[in-house]
Parts: sequence; C-alpha cells; structure tokens
Amino acid sequence: MGIFFIGLMITFKYRFIKKRHMQVIKAVCCLLFVACCTQLPAQKKSKEQLFKELTAGADSIKMKANYQLAKNYLRVNLDSCELFANAGLALAQQLGNTKTASECYALLGAAQKYRGEYEAAINFHLKALAIKEKSGDDYGMSITLNDIGIVYKSLRRYDEALVYYKRSLAYAAKTDQLASIALLHNNIATIFTEKQKYDSAKYYLNKALPIAYQSKDSNAIVTVLSNLGEVSGNTKDHAAALEYFYRCLPIDKAFDDKYGMITDYTDIGGALMNLKQFDKAKRYLDSAYTIANDENFLKEKTEVLGALITYYNVKGDLDRAQDLTAELNVLKDSTMSMEISKNISELSTKYETAKKEKALQQQQFENTRKQYWIIGLLSLLVLGGLLGYSYYRRYKLVQDKKLQAEIMKQQDMATRAVIEAEENERKRIAGDLHDGVGQIMSAAKMNLSSMESRLDFNNEEDKIAFEKIVNLVDESCKEVRAVSHNMMPNALLKSGLSSAVKEFIDKIDSRVLQVNLYSEGLNERLDSNVETVLYRVVQECVNNVIKHSGASQLDISLIKDADGIAATIEDNGKGFVVADKEKAGGIGLKNIRTRIEYLKGTVDFDSAPGRGTLVAIHVPL
Repeated sequence: MGIFFIGLMITFKYRFIKKRHMQVIKAVCCLLFVACCTQLPAQKKSKEQLFKELTAGADSIKMKANYQLAKNYLRVNLDSCELFANAGLALAQQLGNTKTASECYALLGAAQKYRGEYEAAINFHLKALAIKEKSGDDYGMSITLNDIGIVYKSLRRYDEALVYYKRSLAYAAKTDQLASIALLHNNIATIFTEKQKYDSAKYYLNKALPIAYQSKDSNAIVTVLSNLGEVSGNTKDHAAALEYFYRCLPIDKAFDDKYGMITDYTDIGGALMNLKQFDKAKRYLDSAYTIANDENFLKEKTEVLGALITYYNVKGDLDRAQDLTAELNVLKDSTMSMEISKNISELSTKYETAKKEKALQQQQFENTRKQYWIIGLLSLLVLGGLLGYSYYRRYKLVQDKKLQAEIMKQQDMATRAVIEAEENERKRIAGDLHDGVGQIMSAAKMNLSSMESRLDFNNEEDKIAFEKIVNLVDESCKEVRAVSHNMMPNALLKSGLSSAVKEFIDKIDSRVLQVNLYSEGLNERLDSNVETVLYRVVQECVNNVIKHSGASQLDISLIKDADGIAATIEDNGKGFVVADKEKAGGIGLKNIRTRIEYLKGTVDFDSAPGRGTLVAIHVPL
C-alpha cells in the first residue's frame, strides 16, 4: 500500500508536481492514510523500533523491518533506502514471500527514478510486475504499470508511457478503484498535453472528471479540474480555464488546503490577466501572496511575486514593480540559503545513519556468511544428486533409443521379408503358370488343331463340338497368360510404374468403368521395391472399385516431385464408412496400409456413403 501512495503522488502531473510539490504530497499521504487506516494492522513504528527488530526476532520480522525502513528512507536517503530494500528483498526471496519481494523491487525502482537512472528503474518495476502478474494481483498490477508509465514519461518516451498508463487503467477498472481510474485518465491526458494534442487531452480529462466526482476523492477532482484549466489556457480559451480554476478553489477551501489555495488564487489571477481583467486579477494574486507569506511558503511566494510584478508593469506602476522585484531577489537568496542549510542537515543525517548501518551490516554479514556456508553445502549435495540422476536418465534414454531403433529395424526387416516373400511367390506362380501350365495348354491346343484335319466327323454336330473344345483350350491359354502377367506384369519389369498401371487399366472395359490416368515426373525408374509396392496398392484399389463401388468413373494420379511420390485414386461410387470398414477388419485396407507403411509413407481414406471414395497416398523418396 505504501508504494501505491508514492505512485499516486507522482501521477498528479502539473498540479501536484509542477505546482504543489511537497505540501500537497503530504496532504495526499494523510488523506490516503485515513482512508486506508482500517486495513493497517498497527500504528507506524519508529525507526528505533525497526532497527531493534533487525537485530532480534525471526527472519519474517527482519524482512518487514527492512521493507519499512526502506520506505522511510525513500525521500530522505536513497543509499539507505536501497540498502534496506535489498536486504528485505533477499529475506523475502529466502522465505518465499513474493508480495514483499515485489514491493521491495518497486521501492528500488522508485529510488532509481529519483536518481535519474530511468532504465534501471524500469527494470526493477518490471520485476515487480512479473511477480504481481503471476499472483493475479490486479490492484498491484495497476500500481506498477502506472509507475512504469511515469518513468517512461520522465524519459519523454511518451508513446511507451501511454501504453503502460492504458494497461494500468484496464487493471484499475477490474478492481473498481474510481479515484485511480480518474487519475489514470488524467495521466493519459497529460501525455497528450506534452505532445500538444489538446483535443485528445480534453477528451480524457472530460472522461476523468465525472469518475473523480463519483469517487468523492477531492484530490482526484481538483487534479482533473486544474489540468482542464491548463489545457484550456494552452488553447487560448482563457474563459474556460478561469471557470475550471474557480471550481478548484472551494474544494481546497473546504479542506483548508493552504497550498492548494495559493495555486488556485495564482491560476485564477493568471487567467483573469489573460482576459485583461487586471484589477480583478490583482485581488486573487494578493490573496495568494497573503497566504504564502503567512504560511512561509517561500517557493510559492516567488511565483506569486512574479505574477504581481507582471501586473504592475502592465498597469504602468513601475516603482511598485521595482520594489517587488527587489523583494523577489532577496527571497530567492533566502531560498538558496535554506537549500544549502537543508543539504548540510541531510549530509549530517546521512553520516549518523551510515554509522548505524555499518554496524548493522557487519552483524548481518556474519549471519549471512554462516547461512551461505550451509546453503552452499546443501547446494553441492543437491547438485551432485541432480547430476547423478541426470547422468542415469541420459544413459537410460540412450539405451531406450537404441532399443527402439533396433525394434524398428527388426520390424522393417520383417515387413520387407514378408513383402519380398510375397512378390517372390507371385513370380514363382506366374512363372509356373506361364512356363508350365501355359505351355501344356498351348501344346494341347496345337495337337487338337492338328488332329482336326485327320478326323472324320460323322455329322456337323460333332465337328462343331470339336471346334468348341479347341476354342475352350484357346481361351484357357489366354486366361493363364493374363493371370501370369497380372501377377508379375512385364511392363513393370521393363518400363516402370506408370507403364504398368497404364497396361493394367487398358484391360478394363471402358463401357463399364471409365478410367483416367495422369502421371508426372516418372520418366526415370524408381527403386524396384517402391515400384512393386505402389503397383500392388493401385491394383488393389482398382479391384476394390470394380468389385464393390459400382462406380462409372475412376481417376488415377501419379506424381513424383522433390518431396516424394503422391498417388490418388478417386471414384464416383457408392462410398462407405471408413471407420466401420476398418473396425470390421477389412483385409484390403489393412494390406494397403501395411504396404505403404513399409515404404515409410502415409495413406488416407476419405469416403462416405453416396459420395464416392478418395485414397490419398504419399511416399517419401
């Protein structure tokens, strides 16, 4: 929550950074503290109590003490702030307390921003952001994103600041933090003001104003009104600017915010002077001067004096303008002396603090060294165990991989042996049919034909019967030759895959089934196993179409390219349900898959009742 206070204080752009400085920041802190006090477990501890907790108590207490001290030193001593924040961060990481770790990162980011080390600040805020994002802390995400936007704005990287402001706004909307939403709209508007895109700035400020009123947060309301007045003044709409400044004044009066009242009177006076209402402007500038003088707000008094000098110069009262100029010069010298005294006081405080911190650091160093020794030994043991386990796992994986490779090799060899045995058997049977049965049948036909001239037929019927016998033997010869050629086609042996498929489909009656063949890239011969397997697969698919599909048209495509061979067989038949066919254990589909897998290829069946069948095959070469 403390970091949220810092984030909101930084966001109040022109009104709370450019003009109001530390007094308004103190007022904001008080208001936010009152609003959130019900959530705090105890009253704020003194530095002495926190230093005691650093030397005694559990690590969780030391972690919280370091964090609180870092917050206390953020605006006092950046070196001390970073020292305690780093110590708190180390303990938070050791205890696994991600929330405190993210807050320590945020404090380190804020410290780096005050040093002007903006890139380092962003890195710390991004680390805080990662923790909050992982824990799902939408409220914390909104705060950190806003902090990052502020740093980018300080770098004048307005587009990146705008991105982070808008992301912060989205998370603020999730948590329904109305004041935060209003102020983030205000921040976005200030980016457009810096870029002199005043229409866009007004758009976001006008969105922020009703939300600020709805939140009933006076600081949000006054901030938005003040920026609306400044944007109106930048666009030369001094009447509108005056109206907005008028609306700020009663709010600051209600809270008796002296610093705010000075700013309001000065803004109103400046707007009236721009409208040439000099006498009316002087009354407001005099009121601003009175409060600044009574409350001893020296810096703000110099700003009011500058405006009054401008007024007297315009009115021609050069003597009064000269007197105020002399007072202004004296005041500036006094302010500079106060700054020097303040710096000396801060140096003295830093020296005393450094002495305490050095003693504390020495004690922490001894404790930390012991812890490091223990952690180091444990780490070595764990690392040794992990290395041993890693070596064992790696050895086991290598052995498993070798075993798997050997199994796959044996499977390939078995598949190859089955297919080669099948093809050899086909060759043997084809040879037996062609050279054995075929030759006998041919001899029988020749003998019968030679006997025909020597036989005397008693009647015409005997002659016709004899001729039928000769014809049957002739048909048997042709059938045996056709079967042997189908089992081992000559075209496949002599000319290759494309020619063998063409010879095969040429034998199909085109009146029953119209077959179209398209081939490409098959001019060169393939490996004999690849050609044989693909031929058998195409042959099996065509036979399935003829037997089962009732198709009238069949398209076959064989294409060889750099990736391999792609084959498609598509018919317009009645189709089937592929899952049902495979579940039923169809031998034809199983044979096709087995053959293609042997070639390390893939086969897909796309079919449905009434829309034909497509078989798509791809074999890598």
